Amino acid sequence: MSTGGDSRRGALLEALDDRLREASLDEINIADISRRAGVTRSAFYFYFENKAAAVAALHDEMYAEGFDAAEVLGGDGTVRDRISSAIRAIVQGWGERTHLHRAVLDARAASPAVRDQWDAFQQSYVDLVAELVDAERAAGSAPPGPDARALATVLLDLNDRAFERVVRAPEGADLDEHVEAVVEVWLRSIYGSSAGEGQTEGSGS
Repeated sequence: MSTGGDSRRGALLEALDDRLREASLDEINIADISRRAGVTRSAFYFYFENKAAAVAALHDEMYAEGFDAAEVLGGDGTVRDRISSAIRAIVQGWGERTHLHRAVLDARAASPAVRDQWDAFQQSYVDLVAELVDAERAAGSAPPGPDARALATVLLDLNDRAFERVVRAPEGADLDEHVEAVVEVWLRSIYGSSAGEGQTEGSGS
């Protein structure tokens, strides 16, 4: 059930999203966001401490989309295909909303609260990937290796750097080879030199 407060908050987030398509986070001011949303400046501060906090609220939606993509890891098909599909789906999501992802990077650099939110989101991905690695090792599909959580953290750090490269890339840049290399690093890190080739459907499930 929608309330007036929910409506005003949603309008502010929509206005911020629209402005981020036109300008960087640093170039946007709260008065402009409030004016576009049809609310007062004080109303903005009722819902958000600052611009970074508003970006963090938009980031909640991005996280839900990214986690849906990551859940492909638990789907059907070979593990190679599942990992490749998940990474490509996530990268595609980044590319479709570069204006918002750039704002998240800017807000993360400036706001401890946004950094904490980002770290919490990353931790949930660590849990998901570590479970996959442990399952593959238990099934004999992947060789023993570093602690699964430590490995998952390193791989997600790699994704984090790829994330920045994708959203900071010039318009029209072809990043297919970079994404393919990221996929290969994941596969070789989990499966060794075989890089996941020959894994059976549903292995590790």
